[in-house]
Amino acid sequence: MAEPVDAVVVGAGVVGLAAARALAMAGRDVIVLEQHDLIGSETSSRHSEVIHAGIYYPPGSLKAEVCVRGKHLLYDFVESHGVPYKKLGKLIVATSEDQIPALQQIKERAEKNGVHDLEFLSHNEVTAREPELRCVTALWSPSTGVIDSHAYMLALQGDLEEHGGMIAFMAPLEGGKVTEDGIELHVGGLHGLTMKAKTVVVAGGLHSQTIMRHIEGFPAASIPPQYFCKGNYYQLTGCSAPFKSLIYPAPEAAGLGVHLTLDLGGQARFGPDVEWIDEIDYDVDPRRSDSFYAAVRKYWPGLPDDSLTPAYAGIRPKIQAPGEAAADYMIQGPGDHGVAGLVNLYGIESPGLTSSLAIAEKVMEKLA
Repeated sequence: MAEPVDAVVVGAGVVGLAAARALAMAGRDVIVLEQHDLIGSETSSRHSEVIHAGIYYPPGSLKAEVCVRGKHLLYDFVESHGVPYKKLGKLIVATSEDQIPALQQIKERAEKNGVHDLEFLSHNEVTAREPELRCVTALWSPSTGVIDSHAYMLALQGDLEEHGGMIAFMAPLEGGKVTEDGIELHVGGLHGLTMKAKTVVVAGGLHSQTIMRHIEGFPAASIPPQYFCKGNYYQLTGCSAPFKSLIYPAPEAAGLGVHLTLDLGGQARFGPDVEWIDEIDYDVDPRRSDSFYAAVRKYWPGLPDDSLTPAYAGIRPKIQAPGEAAADYMIQGPGDHGVAGLVNLYGIESPGLTSSLAIAEKVMEKLA
């Protein structure tokens, strides 16, 4: 017999935790199923830890909406919960005259998205801020920051548990079935059991499509394609980066270019690059750093030789193929696929952390 439960969230990454917290705070009895033995062990812990402003995404897109909304919610959350963060700001640099129109387009797009605090800085103004930075001009984004992402996820977990929710670790969802009175879920691992839930939210990240293909009775035509895009990061060793702000080049296909980010301790990291892969693989090839030197020296000529060492890699859960236009976030509810009580999320890549609290709001709207 299936154990009756109220609400189940699949995946204890940052988006799953935010959705579970929202459900619990709305009075639902929530169980989070997590296949690993800790929270946020995949995409949610393998990124730049940047709080994004909401400037890159197409106006009117879901990605733009939840990033801008999520940024404000996140800054309020970290203040109220004591989560470490710094609003360092970001410089988006044009290293040649022909990149200036791209920066102008970014500023126009940002304003359409409701981000009105970007300003152009002249070469001299940039040099006054960051003497080692080479560019002809730059866009300054004062609302960009960095966050301790693990502390943030722990705070989400704390709110969830304070409102009666729980996380079952080492509990992979192995399959399920849509029934007339709920969604049957077959849980493997240490918890091996079958439960029937009134509400299910699938926030499986890299595994969302696989999970949904194993839910009997779910319309397969509603499941988007799945692609993995790896981003490799390298850390600066042997010296300190002479920058106070985050440094981003003009955007490139499938990503935002090899940017320089700083963690809360001031350690510099470079990345991510774009590497399309067929299987999940987090190994970082030291040889890929060769291309980083040329990319970074366009804006920081003083990058020393042999100073970049492998740090880590993350994988973007893409729903568009290499060479295709970037896809929007996909949040499907009963009105989209016809299954009562079910919300599933696909393609939640950057800025997923920034957007997480706003995405949770969207999940609640879909369920309403």
